[in-house]
Amino acid sequence: MKKSIAVFTIIAVLVVGSIVFLRNGNINRIGADQYYVQVQEGKQVEGKTADGQKFISYEYTSKAYDKDGTEKKLDYTANKSLRKDAYLRVYVKDSGVSSYQEVKQDEIPSKALEKLNGKSGS
Repeated sequence: MKKSIAVFTIIAVLVVGSIVFLRNGNINRIGADQYYVQVQEGKQVEGKTADGQKFISYEYTSKAYDKDGTEKKLDYTANKSLRKDAYLRVYVKDSGVSSYQEVKQDEIPSKALEKLNGKSGS
């Protein structure tokens, strides 16, 4: 009886945890490095899907900074025009940018923010 209650509890925790993750999480962010960028003008690109439907995407190139202020040049795309001058937390894997989310200025680590704002941070 005690064993079946323990097993049931473990399964319930795993199910609830999975549901919470799937609602709020993004698998593309797991194991990714985090950088911060300030959105500049993007380039509008028109394309077609394999079945011939047209779509528009936007390409961006930005200097990005990690929490220690280390710089990296990133290329990324979005399916909508991103708000100019907005701050983004960008998730980067070996294959490139895997995800991003807009953040407030006070959510950016100080060394990255100093670099984004053009201060030397000495």
